[in-house]
Amino acid sequence: MNLLTDLLNWPAVGWWDLLDVALVSFLIYELLLLIRGTRAAQMALSGAFLLALFFLSRWLELETVNWVIRNMAGYVVFAVIVLFQADIRRALAHFGRAPFSKYFARQTSTKEAIEEVVAAASALSHRRIGAIIVIERQIGLRNYIEGGIPLDAVVTYDLLFSIFQRESPLHDGAVIIQADRVAAAACFLPLSVNPLVSRELGTRHRAALGLTEENDAVAVVVSEENGVISLALGGALERGLSADVLRERLRALLRRNAPARVVPADDADDGGGR
Repeated sequence: MNLLTDLLNWPAVGWWDLLDVALVSFLIYELLLLIRGTRAAQMALSGAFLLALFFLSRWLELETVNWVIRNMAGYVVFAVIVLFQADIRRALAHFGRAPFSKYFARQTSTKEAIEEVVAAASALSHRRIGAIIVIERQIGLRNYIEGGIPLDAVVTYDLLFSIFQRESPLHDGAVIIQADRVAAAACFLPLSVNPLVSRELGTRHRAALGLTEENDAVAVVVSEENGVISLALGGALERGLSADVLRERLRALLRRNAPARVVPADDADDGGGR
């Protein structure tokens, strides 16, 4: 009877309450999307289990279990920050790409630069020369640029093709294009730690996925084994692209306010390679 009385006396729900619930629901939904398919998902299940165990220990008056969980909670927070710093950076970058940020977007690459990239990727693919070309979008890549060899040169087919020649001292690493200029070469990128990435993918593809998991950059990868051209964006990989398809994809992705979506790597049926 008391429960029924409490329900009938429930305070009125206003628009601000609905907005509050909607915002929290949206944040939880985005968080679940971010951790889906990653190690963080397993850690989230473990955290939910510990939380359930904490309340169960209070209900059953298991003082020892409750004391252990309470004293362990503070250390778990620091452990999560250390172990999942890459996932945290990716989450913050993801929220930084919220829809309202498109009003502050800038044009990232011109048609001329895209044509030069496509021509270079096609030539490298024909000769089966491995390459990875990263194009900066809204999130800066300064920390990776500073770790490479600075060039600050105009984007041209000849420059890109010569960089990735096997005898070139700059071929081992990625080229980063920033504001229609080759900012640096021989840049080393973080490898993807996503357990769902196909084992067929080599170091170049994993580096492209690792970089695009953390920011909104676009990475063009040419396989050294089979010459397959791939496009990485948002931690996903679209493989087996022709020159025409690559051109259209880059034009669509690099124009202002372009959406970021590619086919996941596991859904593609072309061979991987380095």
